[in-house]
Amino acid sequence: MIVDAHHHFWDPAHAHYPWMAGDSMAPIRRAFGPDDLRPLLKDAGIRGSVLVQTRSSLAETIEFLAVAAVTDFVAGVVGWVDLTDPNVGRTIGDLKERPGGRFLVGIRHQVHDEADEAWLRRQDVRRGLLAVEAAGLTYDLLVKTPQLPAALDVARALPRLQFVIDHIAKPRIVSGREDPAWAEAMAPFSELPNVSCKLSGLVTEADWTTWTAQDLEPYVRKVAGWFGEDRLMFGSDWPVCLLAASYTRVVEALRQALGEIPDRARRQIMGGTAVHVYRLAVGTTQ
Repeated sequence: MIVDAHHHFWDPAHAHYPWMAGDSMAPIRRAFGPDDLRPLLKDAGIRGSVLVQTRSSLAETIEFLAVAAVTDFVAGVVGWVDLTDPNVGRTIGDLKERPGGRFLVGIRHQVHDEADEAWLRRQDVRRGLLAVEAAGLTYDLLVKTPQLPAALDVARALPRLQFVIDHIAKPRIVSGREDPAWAEAMAPFSELPNVSCKLSGLVTEADWTTWTAQDLEPYVRKVAGWFGEDRLMFGSDWPVCLLAASYTRVVEALRQALGEIPDRARRQIMGGTAVHVYRLAVGTTQ
């Protein structure tokens, strides 16, 4: 069973996506929805997926839950809520009661876009994360190297909350050299059993036009050494990945970068870990 643990839907004609500005984003500045992704999943033999937030919008989360309720392959939604809102626990409870609310498996915020690199250390954010924990949800960490120290502190402080680092925290693969600052900041997470990591978003951190699987391999191997297969999961980051590669090429590049690993390890990374961490009911009646 293969699960894509990280993809998006959006429609720039109906909502604003600040990160989508600029000429480089033109190829993906159009609507992408379930009908676009379904044939790609079928071709890749993927049975389920996790739909992830794209903007700080409660309305988007509500929309995504409704989409999940009527889309056969969406097994979970990582949505957005305002963690700093004193009533965030009530908001999460309300989301769970909405159509498709049973598909809410996690919460995410674009932390790497916050001016304060220590945003995750704020007391109001900590209170919001405790509400996420109380609701039985995961928290996806969308961070880069500068935000990793704060992420480490909060993951240590909340050992009962399951965290997932998105896109292996976006190292500078494009540089063509090792990223020592990223490695130094990431390595301590290996000691925290409540932190998993997504092998996602790699191709867009590499050179969009010349990258190869060999460019990704050093980073994939490092992360695999830190986390192990039971804390690693595949994500396509579609349709963002289309800036650098087709869906099929993303899947094949990760398989190549993983190299010769035991079948059990490959099964975990390509699906088992996502099912466990997000508590997905893939292939069952929901």
